[in-house]
Amino acid sequence: MEEKRNFETEAIRAQHPRTPFREHSVPLYLTSSFVFDDAEQARAMFADEIPGNIYSRYSNPNTNEFIDKLCRLEGTEDGIATASGMAAMYSSMAALLRSGDHVLACRSVFGSTHQILNIIFPKFGISHSYADVNEPETWEAKIQPNTRMIFVETPSNPALDLIDLEWLGKLAAKHKLILNVDNCFATPYIQQPAKWGAHIITHSATKFMDGQGRVIGGAILGTKELIKEIRFFTRHTGPAMSPFNAWTLSKSLETLAIRMERHCQNALTIATHLEKNPDVVLVKYPFLPSHPQHALAKKQMKLGGGLVTFEVKGGVEQGRKFLNALKLISHTPNLGDTRTICIHPASTTHSKLTDAERAAVGITPGLIRIAVGLEDVSDIINDIDQAIIASR
Repeated sequence: MEEKRNFETEAIRAQHPRTPFREHSVPLYLTSSFVFDDAEQARAMFADEIPGNIYSRYSNPNTNEFIDKLCRLEGTEDGIATASGMAAMYSSMAALLRSGDHVLACRSVFGSTHQILNIIFPKFGISHSYADVNEPETWEAKIQPNTRMIFVETPSNPALDLIDLEWLGKLAAKHKLILNVDNCFATPYIQQPAKWGAHIITHSATKFMDGQGRVIGGAILGTKELIKEIRFFTRHTGPAMSPFNAWTLSKSLETLAIRMERHCQNALTIATHLEKNPDVVLVKYPFLPSHPQHALAKKQMKLGGGLVTFEVKGGVEQGRKFLNALKLISHTPNLGDTRTICIHPASTTHSKLTDAERAAVGITPGLIRIAVGLEDVSDIINDIDQAIIASR
């Protein structure tokens, strides 16, 4: 029986087997294909009778290590690495849904996920309904005879609303539905949805997993049975992660725990500071006592995460002036970087939503999302304060 090791140890010590060259750090396998020992081995691998690498679109030692490590950290049976977070999101749904199926999704989803549900899936006869995070009592009534999957983000982007994963896991089990959870904002260090009954967990590895704004990637994790179906889909549609990106991301996972500790410490300090600012009318952060789901956050999250949202009282105009006045903080659409990043969701990441759709998920015209970095927190706060003053 394999010895159970702690998160930080698994993130560092779960590695691809050492080669005859006896390297300490896992090498980068930049190869498009792999050589067979003989014709029988080739036949057996293509028939899925024996494991092994065939072609890097299917698997590669670097992507294998990245996924094995993630499965250990998330507590899942199997997984697949993809070229981007949205490739993971799309594949985790498209591979398991058929024409005529229905998806029940939380209303608070990323803008591109919203486009998949509303624009792309209807072309294939797949429908959806939205349910509100703050109205859990309405969810069960929205389940239809053809519902196959529940899809959620928690914490949500960008409103930082939470969904009770224990309750949702029981609801999915009751109706024999696939529960698919986007765990990008929390990362497996803060939250493991599989513990609460999630069958599929998706990630944009571009964010906190990489942690330095270098590479793009995604991951789908889950049960062996479902991942087998998704693997067939990805093998023949091709959203493969490159070996270089997998190698980079696997290295990044070694420092995920210590980075998330600092991200979260800085974020809580900033959120607490913003609550005292008279120019700020709203601050949301899961570990703030003022967050409406603070108790739930404490129950299912180890820490509050690296994202803070706030609203300036001057609405969209003051929000724009604030962004233009920043000197240290980066204005870019990424998050999870070592560097602190700000974005105005209503005009960028969620601009394709209507005004009513944005309002329904808490995206007000003046809402600002801060992805808190690893700089000294006093320098981040000084930049925020001067930008607020300049935006009046």
